[in-house]
Amino acid sequence: MSVQSIDRTFDILELLSHFESGLSLTEISEKIDLPKSTVHRLLKVLRDRNYIEKSESPNVYRLGLAFIELCSGLLNSLELKTEAQVYLRKLMQQTGQVVFLAIQQDGEVVYIDKTEKHNEIRDYCFIGQRRPLYCTALGKSLLTGCSDDEIREIVDPAAMSRFTDNTITDVESLIREIHISRERGYSIDNEEVELGMKCVSAPILDYRNMVIAAVSTSWDLSYTEADVTERNARLVMETARSISLRMGYRGRTPVYG
Repeated sequence: MSVQSIDRTFDILELLSHFESGLSLTEISEKIDLPKSTVHRLLKVLRDRNYIEKSESPNVYRLGLAFIELCSGLLNSLELKTEAQVYLRKLMQQTGQVVFLAIQQDGEVVYIDKTEKHNEIRDYCFIGQRRPLYCTALGKSLLTGCSDDEIREIVDPAAMSRFTDNTITDVESLIREIHISRERGYSIDNEEVELGMKCVSAPILDYRNMVIAAVSTSWDLSYTEADVTERNARLVMETARSISLRMGYRGRTPVYG
């Protein structure tokens, strides 16, 4: 398909987005000033991929269900960020540390939000950054929603690089760690990515009882005199549960895999 054809295809989609009741072939042709034969050819491609649908009575075209699937991930992330913000700020105030919100995408952790005061780890990550699942607290929390076989499919053993002496570098050890994380309700990155940095995370579930995201807080061990792991873990779990309830979770046994 040529660039011109792609451009015309988007013209059709943008046009139909303004007409909920749909438009006929003739109407589409007239509104975007294209021959009916060209419009019909482009409409057929879009219909075959379910991006538009055709109603026989009246004989009109409208946007199809494929757009729901295409946009669902983005919409869910936007809703999640909106619902989570107040709880992320509260967690940041309670811990005095940076707080992260992340999802799993293509076998990696993707940071979608960050809340912080001025602190020494301001550049620890930025929104949109990706990190491995196997050695981050967020990644381990996201994997608690997966079965053992799914973890084996998602995590490539060849890609399990060692960042520090604490880094888990084999899948079976990771699976055992995920079992522990699932049982206690939170995950730990104990200087596995960077020496001197510790992180705790808990999973966020939705109305389907499935893990859709994770929340975490990280701190520089050189700036904390006492071990705050248990306190931070409790606060992170409370935050994750609050966000989960906002996403429709009702306290049932989570679905794994």
